[in-house]
Amino acid sequence: MKAMTTIIETSTSRWTQLKKEGELFREIQQWKSSLRFLEDEMAFIEHLLDSYVFEPDTPSLFDRLQSHKKGLQNIEVAVKKIQGQIYQHENVLGGILECNTAAFDIAFYRRHERLQFEVDFCTTSFGGVKTHIFNYAGTILKKRKP
Repeated sequence: MKAMTTIIETSTSRWTQLKKEGELFREIQQWKSSLRFLEDEMAFIEHLLDSYVFEPDTPSLFDRLQSHKKGLQNIEVAVKKIQGQIYQHENVLGGILECNTAAFDIAFYRRHERLQFEVDFCTTSFGGVKTHIFNYAGTILKKRKP
């Protein structure tokens, strides 16, 4: 299994290494944009869940509501952490470009790939939490339908 991981890391790193500096910069900007959009969505959903419409009237629904809020909080923490790492990574890229050195070390590329994975994972995780929250919201709204 370790050999397979090494092969994947090596081949992926080579693919990432073929990217030009401009491509790397655009990817970083896309990550930042995606995470800002994700933050806006999370804020909307938090306001929605805190509205009086979704006040649960049974203990099981209250437990689900708390679970969903905790899931959103966990993703918020992860997003903040990733954003900090992205800004540091962007600064490193800027420093390399400013010095006009074409040599990026392998650690930079691996860091870039890891950040891409973390952004994708965070976005996918939020999608799952959002789906559960919308299912929960649908249940509450159906119960309140006259």
